[in-house]
Amino acid sequence: MSSSNKLSNQHKNSELQAEIGKFIAYNKDEFAELVTFVDFAEKFTLGFIEINFTPDIDLLIAGLRQNSQCQEIQFVVLDFPDGNLRFLRDELVEQLAKITKGTNKKLVLLIRNLEKSIGVFGDYPPVLQDLNFVRDSYRQTVPHPLLFILPNYAISRLAKFAPDFWAWKSGLFRFKTTELTRDRAIANTLNTDTNIERLPTPEQQERINLLHSLLMEYHPTGEIPRPEHLRNCCNILNELGKAYLSQHKPIKAREYLEKAGEIINKFPDYSLEIEVINQLGKSYQQQRQFESANSYHQQALDIAKKQKNRPAVAKSLHYLGNVSLNMRQFHQARDYYQQALEIFIEFGDRYSSARTYHHLGWVAQELREYDQARDYYQQALEIEIEFGDRYSSASTYHHLGNHSQELRQFDQARDYYQQALEIYIEFGDRYSSASTYHNLGYVAQELRQFDQARDYYQQALEIYIEFGDRYSSASTYHNLGYVAQELRQFDQARDYYQQALEIFIEFGDRYLSARTYHELGIVAQKLREYDQAQDYYQQALEIFIEFGDRYSSASTYHQLGMVAQQLREYDQARNYYQQALEITIEFGDRYSSARIYHQLGRVAQELREYDQARDSYQQALEIYIEFGDRYYSARTYHQLGRVAEELREYDQARDYYQQALEIKIEFGDRYYSARTYHQLGRVAQQLRQYDQARDYYQQALEIKIEFGDRYSSARTYHQLGRVAQQLRQYDQARDYYQQALEIKIEFGDRYSQALTLHCLGTLAQAEENYAEARANLQTALEIYVEYQDEYWAKVAREILEGLPE
Repeated sequence: MSSSNKLSNQHKNSELQAEIGKFIAYNKDEFAELVTFVDFAEKFTLGFIEINFTPDIDLLIAGLRQNSQCQEIQFVVLDFPDGNLRFLRDELVEQLAKITKGTNKKLVLLIRNLEKSIGVFGDYPPVLQDLNFVRDSYRQTVPHPLLFILPNYAISRLAKFAPDFWAWKSGLFRFKTTELTRDRAIANTLNTDTNIERLPTPEQQERINLLHSLLMEYHPTGEIPRPEHLRNCCNILNELGKAYLSQHKPIKAREYLEKAGEIINKFPDYSLEIEVINQLGKSYQQQRQFESANSYHQQALDIAKKQKNRPAVAKSLHYLGNVSLNMRQFHQARDYYQQALEIFIEFGDRYSSARTYHHLGWVAQELREYDQARDYYQQALEIEIEFGDRYSSASTYHHLGNHSQELRQFDQARDYYQQALEIYIEFGDRYSSASTYHNLGYVAQELRQFDQARDYYQQALEIYIEFGDRYSSASTYHNLGYVAQELRQFDQARDYYQQALEIFIEFGDRYLSARTYHELGIVAQKLREYDQAQDYYQQALEIFIEFGDRYSSASTYHQLGMVAQQLREYDQARNYYQQALEITIEFGDRYSSARIYHQLGRVAQELREYDQARDSYQQALEIYIEFGDRYYSARTYHQLGRVAEELREYDQARDYYQQALEIKIEFGDRYYSARTYHQLGRVAQQLRQYDQARDYYQQALEIKIEFGDRYSSARTYHQLGRVAQQLRQYDQARDYYQQALEIKIEFGDRYSQALTLHCLGTLAQAEENYAEARANLQTALEIYVEYQDEYWAKVAREILEGLPE
């Protein structure tokens, strides 16, 4: 070791010895009594040491070990920091078995950190219940002197909730806190410039522990604080409230803040009173009890205005803006934020204005004023960087990511989220990182990187569960449902959506429940449960209309259109799509309008309006290409292929299908490639390339079976039947048609049954089995008439009229 290191260690040791000496001198009488106690204690003897600050515990233990009267005593410190500890005696017995007892030494056990499991609030902590219950067994199983080192509040709770165990005590030693320890604690809590939100979790807990210890100094349990201590006591309670709010424990926070509110009435400090009331408002906001939150912030605002405290007015206005934002009262929120901003600017408080610029950006984003939102976020970020506030910039990077995400600038969004995440990890803010993991999951989801999306959502969910944030977990359950839905895991998707919906209903969040009703509708629709789907969509639509969210209602009108389309109610479908399109055009959402143009194309196609269908598909395709959405353009290429096929433009159809198939393979979308293989089979069939057609149909069928899509496989069995029929392989054709028909009957698809019955009729006609042909064609005709399909009804009638009697 170098001479400089030796000198440094010697200096530190001398400082430590000086502190030990001061502590013992300050508690001279109590220390002497404790030394006498441990000297005379034999076998199981119970004592309690009251010390409020951890550093003082270290000084006491060092002093005992150095004391000349204690050289024949072996002090063993046993640490029990587990907040969930219940069976202390069992733990002690286990630890005792590991201790090597010194020769001719008396063993004395010093118990530390038991206050973690004793807690501050609540009746009958489990560890104290057990302590009381198994008291008698300690004499036999722990035959050594036991000294519990606890802060004031923990000793009071032990005496109250484990009275039988407490009655056995042979000594209680109350050590006073040195002025140096108290001053250090105040410097690290009440007088520090570092906001507790910006501390890593372990350091947050250290500060909370210090605040609890300080509280015991100024407000011992069961005692009324002295008048000269009221201000410090109130400040400590307020800081504890803020600390627990930073850990998202609003109920715990409120217990301290309400005590602060009681004390503050005993001395005039309006600035502190305003802060306490605003913090109480924040506690209710965290629980989504917005009316209570609003009431507290309004109360704080009234006091600030009465006292002409303009900076406090600005903060209260900002908090009222936060409540309005959460209640989706965006114009009201903007008004509050603008008022707050004017005051911050008036007082030259550039730093505080950053938060308000940030929230004005949030409001603008919710109102889809994206350029304005970006400007506000950038102003906030510039100020945060100017003041070196790296922690606060994380939230702004996060929202810039969300802004880019809504504009479908996914690479930019991912970059912003990664910047936010790095900062949260740097500051140990595990809770805030959850929302960023969630949004990274959303970006991956939009890029169809579903495994990556699921991983991010799972990370977010674990953190929300860890912090007991049931409300935020709902959005993550919702998005996990969406991933499962995209992977065609519909039962899993429905489970996730139901979990999300239960939580939204539990918290009275009617607005967000609309999104989940919407997605449950999509799941039901995919499972061909159309009545159920329609019910879910209607519930979603009612809520969107109730909240005046015209923009979100467009998506639900779109889905109602799809249900109507699948029920062959084409006029109704077109009306829904037109309503959706009007809204997306009104809000300038060119990207979302592409989906609607696509579906309008499908309706026109079903109505055999092929020129109109092609125009709608071309509009959709132009937008997808404009936004670089190669994946969704595949579906439109596919449908353009269908139109070309219907118009007997087979080479053009094949080209479109090939473009669609290449993109689906590129994106690994094996499921949807089955549809395109199917259509390529139809083109080959029309060109009388029967072997090629059969190969395409077989590829389609394998994929549908692989994904368990029994319903869609019926169409392919049907087409395989047509190929066999055209090759005059009538038995094979009949088998395929029968398989197709069974599935259509199983799924209640009456209209599609008509097409297969029609083919079974023409098959029987080819075999000159005219009775069977007539029966099948007549049933098909009845269904065509029922569904008002005049084209196929006419074809069926002509065949029936030409059949021999």
